[in-house]
Amino acid sequence: MRLILTAAVASLALAAASCRDSADNAADANLSNDMMMNDGMANDLNMSNDMNMANDMAMAPKMATDFVSTIAGSDMYEIAAGKLAQSTATNAALKDFGEMLVTDHTKSSADLKTAAAAASPAVTPPATMPAELQAKLDALKAAKGAAFDTLFVEQQKEGHQKALDALKSYAADGDQTSLKTFASKAAPVVQGHLDKLNAMKM
Repeated sequence: MRLILTAAVASLALAAASCRDSADNAADANLSNDMMMNDGMANDLNMSNDMNMANDMAMAPKMATDFVSTIAGSDMYEIAAGKLAQSTATNAALKDFGEMLVTDHTKSSADLKTAAAAASPAVTPPATMPAELQAKLDALKAAKGAAFDTLFVEQQKEGHQKALDALKSYAADGDQTSLKTFASKAAPVVQGHLDKLNAMKM
């Protein structure tokens, strides 16, 4: 009888140990799966960011006509927005920034025309602002007070980043030497504007 009880107890102990091992293995498997899922999500996020950066670079103009249209439109918008900031902004720093925009982008526009004329074949910059930038300027004209300041800074950061991407891309891979030289010289100016914007305390 004692032998039977002993055997039964031993059998129960083995069964309990087996259950614990199964539970531990299941927990380890779940932890491993969770880690794999987290790693997969992190990889997907990194891949998404890399793809976005690659797409932005791919969208930057490499042909002379596209590049000239992009930068000419940007200059026209910046000059108009700069003048508007001088008269409408409530923040003194934004008024000063607007004055700098008018000065620097007027020079950029003139330098672009010279470089475009020196290209082979020559490229003629557009005379009107793109519809997208005109819409942004119209929205800026409708904003008043602090709302103007906020929208102005938001548009300026976005616009300068796009212009900087276009300048850097064309300077590296553009198809016209005169315009590549212009892009190389203009990029630091635009970067300086972006740095000022990012340093502003609004």
